[in-house]
Amino acid sequence: QVALVESGGGLVQAGGSLRLSCAASGQRFSDSALGWFRQAQGKEREFVAGISWSGRAIIYADSVKGRFTISRDNAKNTVYLQMNTLKPEDTAVYYCASRLNGVIVRNANSWDYWGQGTQVSVSL
Repeated sequence: QVALVESGGGLVQAGGSLRLSCAASGQRFSDSALGWFRQAQGKEREFVAGISWSGRAIIYADSVKGRFTISRDNAKNTVYLQMNTLKPEDTAVYYCASRLNGVIVRNANSWDYWGQGTQVSVSL
């Protein structure tokens, strides 16, 4: 079993920054791909960013490319999402996810474990 706990969400003005963290407990953290997804009210959950087990492969959604950075610290069992130049359309609940086979995929249904989510709200 893997437990994921997100933190770092909040309310920020457009153009501001936030850093999300996701602490993992359980087995095989270092073998797992890690990802961030988000779900805005009334919309489906969407892929934001993913990082492979080694950290060598990173994928971003086009909507956040150049503004968000995903990273991981296997020694701390933690994955981060640095979000810069935030826009009102980034407002959503952000979820951390892990995938045991270590490969990043954009389909949320293919991820094995999920955190409870953290709210990010961006005002004008």
